[in-house]
Amino acid sequence: MDGSFSAMDVLMSNFTRREELTFLAPPAMSIDELFPALLECFGIILCGYAAGRANIITSTQAKGLGNFVSKFALPALLFKNMVQLDFGNVIWPFLWSILVAKLGVFFLVCVLTLLVASKESRFSKAGLYSIFATQSNDFALGYPIAEALYRNTHPEYLQYIYLVAPVSLIMLNPIGFVFCEVQKWRADPGPQQRKLHVVRVVLLQVLRNPIVFMVFIGIAAHFLLGQKIPPFMEGFVDGLANSFGGAALFYLGVTMVGQLRKLTRSTLVALILLITAKLLVMPLFCRGMVEVLDHGNLSSLNHSSLSNYAFLYGLFPTAPSVAIYAAHYSMELQVVTAGMVISTFLSAPIMYVSAWLLTISGMDPKRLASALHSTSLNISIVSLIVWCVIVGVMSKKFRRLPHMFTLNLFVAQMGVCVGMIAWNFVVFKDNFAGQVLTFTLLYGSLYSTYIWPGLMALSLFLLSRNEELSIQPGLLVIAGWGVPGVAVSILLMVGERGPHTIDSAFFYGTSQMVCTVAVLCGGIAVVGVSLMMLSRGTHDYQALGQGALYGTQEDPRPDRTILAQSSIEQISIEDSISRGSYYCSAGHLTVLAGPCGNLCDASRCLLAEEEEKRQSADRQTARHVVLCLLLAVGLLANLSSCLWWLFSSIPGTLYLELQFFCAVVNFGQGFISFGIFGLDKHLIILPFKKRLANLRQAQGQDPAGPSDVSGEVRLTCSQFLRYHKQKCVQDIVHKKRCGGQRVTETFLGSEMVLWLQTVGLASDQGEALLYGSRLLEGGVIHHITHDYSFQDDNLHYRFAEENVPNH
Repeated sequence: MDGSFSAMDVLMSNFTRREELTFLAPPAMSIDELFPALLECFGIILCGYAAGRANIITSTQAKGLGNFVSKFALPALLFKNMVQLDFGNVIWPFLWSILVAKLGVFFLVCVLTLLVASKESRFSKAGLYSIFATQSNDFALGYPIAEALYRNTHPEYLQYIYLVAPVSLIMLNPIGFVFCEVQKWRADPGPQQRKLHVVRVVLLQVLRNPIVFMVFIGIAAHFLLGQKIPPFMEGFVDGLANSFGGAALFYLGVTMVGQLRKLTRSTLVALILLITAKLLVMPLFCRGMVEVLDHGNLSSLNHSSLSNYAFLYGLFPTAPSVAIYAAHYSMELQVVTAGMVISTFLSAPIMYVSAWLLTISGMDPKRLASALHSTSLNISIVSLIVWCVIVGVMSKKFRRLPHMFTLNLFVAQMGVCVGMIAWNFVVFKDNFAGQVLTFTLLYGSLYSTYIWPGLMALSLFLLSRNEELSIQPGLLVIAGWGVPGVAVSILLMVGERGPHTIDSAFFYGTSQMVCTVAVLCGGIAVVGVSLMMLSRGTHDYQALGQGALYGTQEDPRPDRTILAQSSIEQISIEDSISRGSYYCSAGHLTVLAGPCGNLCDASRCLLAEEEEKRQSADRQTARHVVLCLLLAVGLLANLSSCLWWLFSSIPGTLYLELQFFCAVVNFGQGFISFGIFGLDKHLIILPFKKRLANLRQAQGQDPAGPSDVSGEVRLTCSQFLRYHKQKCVQDIVHKKRCGGQRVTETFLGSEMVLWLQTVGLASDQGEALLYGSRLLEGGVIHHITHDYSFQDDNLHYRFAEENVPNH
């Protein structure tokens, strides 16, 4: 940029001082080949996915393809490359750097999982999550991309993939297997599960891995055959090895089918953290270790190229074999499979943008500064959505905790966007007072967004221990705005403004960076400790699924008084009915065989009132935890950017990528908040559905009837009505008072889900939800107010009038 404290000037001037040849040398990678390589790889993956989705290849058939890939094609590929490997071109410090980085991420994930996870599954999660974060899809997906980038410039880089992957499997995976075996032993402490047995099982599992033993065979053949495969074997080995690429990618696509459906209430939080560790922490660790350990490289150009290659290597997504390990131990399969799918598709745009930024070291600093400034401004304009504030005020949730703090966060996010838009107008004018005022608004709001996630997490933890907040909410509000105000005030008093600086992140230079680091460290510490204590003290936040994000009930304890009164009232009614006493103070109760009127509403139906009260008392704990986690990822990225600038003499172009990412995170927080809280179901979605239904009825369009549903739904409904309806009614349908003189027969969605699994109609919660949704779509059951889809929740459902049996 134009000033001495500009990020782009610092970046480019440092490059020039260290080595002017950096700008004159050709790029270390061929970016033009990357897009075709990504298109090839992900095109084959999508073909496999389409084949699996259309049942052209079933999951059973795909297992045969997987066995061919893992037990024939991949071992042949490894054998070929280990024989032909040139150890003379290996830069061993680089190899050790990658291994140390993997080891660091492995133990970081392992320790954090052991601290946070519940006692019932902490060891299996620690083992499998650590493997997930460190085992990359090196051969099927990583190698083609690395080959496209470095084939013409640094072909020797490709051999590191064949060295790193096997050593990682030998060193790290056994540790994860030990944790899984310990979990099995704790679940079933039989005499055969002794320590020696665990060690023997782990060693056998490692040695049986085709990748491991073929590496040893290939290294032995390397020295025996003189780096050349005999001619009589060459054609055979090449045939198997060349079949690996396409088959492995196609198999990966087939295995992705249906994995995201397995997301349950306890998986989304773990997925966010694991994907962050794999696609953010892992590449940063790899690059950092190369910078620290690879000091013996005399060429700064080659050193920079290796550090960039290490970063790209860290971005390779998780290997499908991790799902095989999870299935083998029957542990954490849902998290691992869904994470594999998400990380694979997220890695494509990240790798493309990263590789593009790594090739622009010779661009004009003013153009880069202009691009970064335009990115921040455009995102601020689009993100200036006051929808979240309007919804918070209109739904009156701001009067309750923790929504009071959430609304303050929304206001701070809006202030950031307004401040950035105003900065665009004052920064190019010689108006120092206007710049200072705008900077105060911008960074006062931005620092506040760094503080509020921690205060929200702290309030969730305190509310989990006590129904009432143990400290005055006003004190937390003062802290949320006071700490940023004090930080900005100190910065205005002691900071030295750089001349002609248009980058708001460097308006006060190094002093501003130090102040930002201090605020970020405080925010990260509070949000991290609070979420850790929340996870150890309660698992209410794990109520995160379709019902949690898009339904109503998230906290199982929204209002104990309401639930207790409701339970006592309903029990007394059922007891009176069973004794033949239908009398109440308002007169005789009437048992309704059909629907409770035409449509229940909160003004006439006690059951609907109960649901409305439960919803109004809902703290939406799961949504708040997800919001805190996503914002914490942004805090970590901002902290990395600041520390990188402060302690690195040559930040590098990866720092530029991190700057773009931080700009998106800082000025695009409104998208995250809008996605989680913006569409309030009871304020927006349900009224819209009602108005749409009324409009269709006014135009004479009836809702879809039974003839409009699919054949699969009709088959499910007919089988249920013929073989299972009577038993279902006997087991879970109860008489409950729905009005002053009326009793209706209902059941809870959670009761239906449990019943379907108990009688064997569904093997797990996901299948039970699917089965219940088909019954609702086919008109067999419906919600008492027709406002909800079928959910595993304390929502009241009943059988349609024509399907209510006499009992």
